[in-house]
Amino acid sequence: MFHLPVERMREGYYSDKYFVRARDILKADRHAPRVTMQVFGKAHAFLGGMDEAIAILKLCADDWSALTVHALYDGDAIAPWETVMTIEGPYDGFAHLETLYLGVLARRTRVGTNTRRVVDAAKPKSVLFFPARHDHWLVQTGDGYAAHVAGAIGVSTDAQASWWGSSGIGTVPHALIAAYDGDTVLATQKFASCMDPDVHIITLVDYDNDCVGTSLAAARALGRRLWGVRLDTSENMVDQSILPQMGSFTPTGVNPQLVYSVRRALDGEGFNDVRIVVSGGFTVEKIRAFEEAGVPVDSYGVGSSLFSGQFDFTADVVRVNGHSQHKAGREERPNPRLAPVS
Repeated sequence: MFHLPVERMREGYYSDKYFVRARDILKADRHAPRVTMQVFGKAHAFLGGMDEAIAILKLCADDWSALTVHALYDGDAIAPWETVMTIEGPYDGFAHLETLYLGVLARRTRVGTNTRRVVDAAKPKSVLFFPARHDHWLVQTGDGYAAHVAGAIGVSTDAQASWWGSSGIGTVPHALIAAYDGDTVLATQKFASCMDPDVHIITLVDYDNDCVGTSLAAARALGRRLWGVRLDTSENMVDQSILPQMGSFTPTGVNPQLVYSVRRALDGEGFNDVRIVVSGGFTVEKIRAFEEAGVPVDSYGVGSSLFSGQFDFTADVVRVNGHSQHKAGREERPNPRLAPVS
């Protein structure tokens, strides 16, 4: 499932060089101490990447059967300095993998934690995971799975959804609207005519900077086929539908008044079932403010903010051949929450 470049990983191609050299020295000296490696994070977080880290150990260690591994589960809440995994076995058999499993844990935990935080802020509303364009394409599969575990109800690419056998979701894009000479309704109709009936039709309605007018036009043209409208007004503009109420400068972007205006307009013409999806600059704080104010949003699309912050992991040898042996300040910290990995 993880599509790991196993041979390269076994060689140490992706590993910090000093780990590879340590392994090579131990093997050359025929010195194979049995160690206990302890892995921990440094921040309050929701754990991600553990299944992937274990897969790396299973496939890329010299002999998985010689290792005894205990670990927490993906999605578990963790505290700073809490042990999330222990690996016991001949050190020369897995020394070269430390860079890999730590990097996986750090990356997936960052994405999963940020996603869980926006999911919690948005409850009971749903969160759509939309950050694919903000990072390298190779990270999509694991990031999508981390977001899925954290509670996102949809992702934007098939790669992000591949680990649980789903597919990406999306709206009518601005570029398609432009391709139909800026006609949002026509582009949405063409989109709907080409999609399977079970695909939710959600159209962007800010192309002309008139979310109210465009939402109504789309709803009138598509009727029940329109599942929702997505507000994505540029953060340096004020939608023209709220200029008479709010002035020419603030608030810009997608703001509560704009959402209220769209909701009232749709409900006023009987389109109560058309959902409102919002995107563009949404963070935990902005979502929380919307929810506390009771803004009638149905779903939040969140992008680049899901890659923010640091959630580092570290691994230390804490026992050698059954005896306590560790760097100063990195003593063994047993964790009864760890489960054996078979």
